[in-house]
Amino acid sequence: MIELRRAAYDAVLDHARADEPREACGALLGRRDGDRVLAEAVRRVPNVADAPRVAYELDSEATLAVFDEAAATGREVVGFYHSHPAGPARMSDTDRAEASWPGYVYVLASLAARPPLLDAWTWTGERFEPETVALRED
Repeated sequence: MIELRRAAYDAVLDHARADEPREACGALLGRRDGDRVLAEAVRRVPNVADAPRVAYELDSEATLAVFDEAAATGREVVGFYHSHPAGPARMSDTDRAEASWPGYVYVLASLAARPPLLDAWTWTGERFEPETVALRED
């Protein structure tokens, strides 16, 4: 299960809308407690994919800076997010082929859904396992 603080949830959707028609991407900072993940904050990371309207690639330097920030603030990077501006509300074949962080949560913001929605999966190294998404108001 992943819990997103309201501010983190809103930040992911705001970023997805701001970068439309390109896919937005970034990292989720928070804490882990067993199988429970709490995403407290969002950090935007530039999408450096060759075709950013249909794919995403996290900028490696910016991603490392987020890991450094997390360590310096007593948090950890608990996952990543990206958007599908017009695509399905599920991970694509490209998302599966490019996933590279086993054990991390991948949040997907689907703007094609009405209303827009967030879903999440954990990458096992071989496949995406669906996660329950809960919104935390505090």
